[in-house]
Amino acid sequence: LYGTVKDDEAGNFFYSPFSISIALAMTYAGAENSTETEMADVLSFDLPEPELHQAFNALDADLATRGTGNASQFRLNVANAIWGQTGYHFEQSFLDTIALNYGSGLNLLDFMADPEGARTTINDWVEEKTEDRIKDLIPQGAIGSDTRMVLTNAIYFWGEWVNIFPKDSTSPGAFHTDANGDVSVDFMHIEANYNYYAGTGYEAIELPYKGDDNSMIIIAPDAGTMGAFESTLDATLLSSIIAGFTPTEMSFAMPKFEFEHRLGLKEILMNMGLTAPFTAGVADFSGLNGSTDLVITDVLHKAFVAVDEKGTEAAAATAVIVGETSVAPNFVSIDRPFIFLIRDKVTGTILFMGRMVDPSL
Repeated sequence: LYGTVKDDEAGNFFYSPFSISIALAMTYAGAENSTETEMADVLSFDLPEPELHQAFNALDADLATRGTGNASQFRLNVANAIWGQTGYHFEQSFLDTIALNYGSGLNLLDFMADPEGARTTINDWVEEKTEDRIKDLIPQGAIGSDTRMVLTNAIYFWGEWVNIFPKDSTSPGAFHTDANGDVSVDFMHIEANYNYYAGTGYEAIELPYKGDDNSMIIIAPDAGTMGAFESTLDATLLSSIIAGFTPTEMSFAMPKFEFEHRLGLKEILMNMGLTAPFTAGVADFSGLNGSTDLVITDVLHKAFVAVDEKGTEAAAATAVIVGETSVAPNFVSIDRPFIFLIRDKVTGTILFMGRMVDPSL
């Protein structure tokens, strides 16, 4: 997904692979035949059903145990919901799978009579579950009278750094962008012990959150080489970086930043080879309603991230709309474009991922 998004998005971007995977996994529970096969292939759903849904359920339950027990230091909340047309037939086996593995019963709305009211209801739910960080996930016009079901996932994360940056050490500094020259932004500074790895043409650092179950990993390619580095980034390279981390005492500096990003995933997923679920006459979601007259009309995603001296706040939500028809340095400064991700260290799950090319935007 990152490899496709990076080519479509020119600047900063941020998203939750975890949220997108869960929302599409719920939809996958209703897919049959070639639609099911194609979704499994593109989304790397390697486990057969029902084991796949049981695995997501187990992962969700495991993630719920993270943190220190102190909500002011760490929060990781995941919520799922399905919204169906009142009076419409949905297969009981599909509803049972969603209830058992994703913790959601069927919420009835009248898309046919009041699509705008239904949109408001779903957006309000997303806003509540993300502590008001994700607003208006579903834009006006995305839900119509032909909508029969919307499947949603929301995730909220707050993590306090193990090593909190002293606020009185924050000061303006130059961030060297590839496109806009140097920009002045606030840099946080600290002296601490972090996991560090220097690869060929890049360096990486891991910043742990309280509880030490989750961390932010920053990967900063050499100046001017972001595009070339991104073309090599895959799961294997990420694994080798993590395996190569070594505890290192250092003076460290990185910029503060905050932004939100919206992704329309329909075209992105189609570019990745996922076409059947979006194509009328081809899509087969008979596991959802017993017939082949349903198609995914859109997949919407929005994410928010804020990084400051105390920690990281991140949130994201996804809606699937279904309708008819080396040597340790003395000083490490992340003063150039970088890739960053928030990762669950216990399971390896990438909760959020993004690219920062200009923190002044």
